[in-house]
Amino acid sequence: MTALVQARQDALAARLAGLPAAPGGWQAPARAAASARLAAMGLPVRRDEYWRYTDPAALTAPQPPAAAIFAPGDEEPAFDGIDRLQLVFVDGVFDAAASDAPDLAGVEITRLADAGADIHWARDLYGVLEARGQTPVARPLAALNTAHATEGVLIRVTGRAPRPVALVYRRSASDTDAILHHCVRVEAGAELTLLESGPAAARFCKVIEVDVAEGGRFHHIRTQGRDHERHAVTHIFARLGAGALFKSFTLTANGRLTRNEAVIDLAGEGAVAHVAGAAVGDGGFHHDDTVFVTHAARGCESRQVFKKVLKNGAVGVFQGKILVKPAAQKTDGYQISQSLLLDEASQFLAKPELEIYADDVKCSHGSTSGAIDDTALFYLRSRGVPMRQAQGLLVLAFLAEAIAEIEDEALAEDIRTRLEGWLNRHTG
Repeated sequence: MTALVQARQDALAARLAGLPAAPGGWQAPARAAASARLAAMGLPVRRDEYWRYTDPAALTAPQPPAAAIFAPGDEEPAFDGIDRLQLVFVDGVFDAAASDAPDLAGVEITRLADAGADIHWARDLYGVLEARGQTPVARPLAALNTAHATEGVLIRVTGRAPRPVALVYRRSASDTDAILHHCVRVEAGAELTLLESGPAAARFCKVIEVDVAEGGRFHHIRTQGRDHERHAVTHIFARLGAGALFKSFTLTANGRLTRNEAVIDLAGEGAVAHVAGAAVGDGGFHHDDTVFVTHAARGCESRQVFKKVLKNGAVGVFQGKILVKPAAQKTDGYQISQSLLLDEASQFLAKPELEIYADDVKCSHGSTSGAIDDTALFYLRSRGVPMRQAQGLLVLAFLAEAIAEIEDEALAEDIRTRLEGWLNRHTG
């Protein structure tokens, strides 16, 4: 056994020692398969190729690093002004008293912990997309989640949901370690908007599996907000049928370590997938977006748009890949990752990739880093705009392309308001 393999296995043994046994029921085969995958992979270490820019030690340690609870002050909770159905998790456990009744036209919602006794529709989804997403890049923390998650929600959409479903994560202690697994099935022609917000835990591991059938539409908007000391790793695994639409946007503001992974499979002809993110960090902030989009069918479109604003030694990471299979003629793939460095101590590490096996495609990628444009800043200052406001306007303009991926203008405006609040506190 090589030293690298041994290090992975040692990390796994230490992490599993603190986890309870997973429950059985219809989830048992998926959990057993995930445990077998995990045993073969071990947990990630810094020497692994896709973890070379992000140290996973805090995510794989037996106990989570302590994280002081952040008092939000005058800031309203995310999406508070949006009419939505709210489902609340406190320290990784569903809080029925704080949640709305899960009754929504065209939507079936079940708590994962309550769905284990009988055969459930999610049996054909739970752990399935996660398992497919392990190739060609291993994602052991996702397998750990499938094997051991006991909380989450199972959402089946059969029509056009009249309002968004909001997953709200709260925490009440400095040492919580939460594992959540959600499954979403959007049936043919159905539509859902899923919102996520809140810190969840001192350490948070989450998986969402999304299956969008032919002609279905899925919108996902989340905020990872002002909980300064949190550590989190999240995964979205999505499969799109013919003519399906998948859109996901994430706003991340602060946090010690955040890694967001998205693995998207465009399996049906004419499917569309857009994945975007805006991250703003100050000081001890490390933010990693790792995206893998597979074009497996003809005439599909994908966009990856990621922007990061970094200050006082903050670190941003982007690893994005577009894989075009031989059958995926007429592919349109676009990828852009950019950072705005507000000082010389911050850094942006990028690894964009294209792997193309079809000959009738349009694919592009780009990655840049830079400071605020002095000419643009001088232009605003010469017209009487105060320095702080001028910097804020230029930062918002820089992030605008990512925010434009949000179709609902009310949700986009909520995101802009939060960014303006962060700029008021951190830019000067």
